[in-house]
Amino acid sequence: MKINVIGTSGSGKSTLARAISQQLNIPYIELDALFWQPDWQGTPDDQFFARLEARLAGSDGWVIDGNYKRTQAVKWRDIDMIVWVDYSFGRTLYQAVKRAATRAWGKQEIWAGTGNRETFRKSFFSRESIILWTLKTYTKNRCQYQALLNDPAWQHVRFIRLRSPQQTQLFLRDLTQL
Repeated sequence: MKINVIGTSGSGKSTLARAISQQLNIPYIELDALFWQPDWQGTPDDQFFARLEARLAGSDGWVIDGNYKRTQAVKWRDIDMIVWVDYSFGRTLYQAVKRAATRAWGKQEIWAGTGNRETFRKSFFSRESIILWTLKTYTKNRCQYQALLNDPAWQHVRFIRLRSPQQTQLFLRDLTQL
């Protein structure tokens, strides 16, 4: 099965994608890990797409977390399922703040080998703040995802919308039967 988990920053995409990967015993691909280089430098699209293609090649199944709309043609070429983590704004913002604070406090490297770490200053007091990003993109992303859900071009893909942690737990429980 080939699955893309989408949702606004802080929604829980990575956590859910890792759980799906473990439950179905399929590779987990984190788009942020493919994109971000040391010192928070992004990867040029030609290299980013090549990395993504290499990870997808020859695999009967995988789960990707991340949005990166520009990768849609590549990652959705053979997609079976799109899982949209669509929690309330309050819950999503809470999760984004909690994650940013935990990462900043623990000074953990986010993607192995990059040296990238979140800091309180960057997470809460800068224009690159993931909190600010969540605030700015929540509504826009929901509109875009709703449009995808209704787009006839993707009607052949199974689209699952999870609106609460309880729905997510039920989805995971029943995943092997889907």
